[in-house]
Amino acid sequence: MSEETRAIGYICPDCGKPVYAERTAFALSAAAVGVVCACGHGELTAEPAGDTYRITVPCGVCGGDHRAEVPAKKLLRGGGVALACPQTRQLCCYIGDVYRVEAALRDLEIAAEKKKDNEDPFVDSVIMYEVLSELKEITARDGVSCVCGGRGCSMEVSGAAVDLICPDCGGRLRVPAATSEDLDRLCCQYTLTIRGRG
Repeated sequence: MSEETRAIGYICPDCGKPVYAERTAFALSAAAVGVVCACGHGELTAEPAGDTYRITVPCGVCGGDHRAEVPAKKLLRGGGVALACPQTRQLCCYIGDVYRVEAALRDLEIAAEKKKDNEDPFVDSVIMYEVLSELKEITARDGVSCVCGGRGCSMEVSGAAVDLICPDCGGRLRVPAATSEDLDRLCCQYTLTIRGRG
């Protein structure tokens, strides 16, 4: 049986181009791996550390670098892992199954291009309006609740997401609204639960 191939994909914050690389699961588990954009900047590193990997991702969403620890078994087998920008909650990096990463990278590239070329306040206006419409439907059928016991919500809209805010405790739930994947994920949910402030 041939060695399983894993893919790595992200958008370079320096040049805005997609970066894609493939490594065998053996190569990933043997030593630290670095993937550098063709422009010479924006290096992603994945370093094995026991049962986890320490990953540093150059973020094409906010322009910074993010660090994360992910379980080795998720990174080396199955669908893989998707990492999000902690500032915007938008997905910015995928590591895992070759076909999944290729598809996800295309979505990332489209979102990055729209953000760059579009003066619109939203990453994708069509997706944002569809997400807002879906959220209004969920709210209308009393499908939004909070772990504190509150019902309903107010909404705050940003370029790539909608924050649902509990009227009782102020707890928030961020709903991504930038790609068709975000919309598909929301359409599968009949109810939404806000995490209370505790």
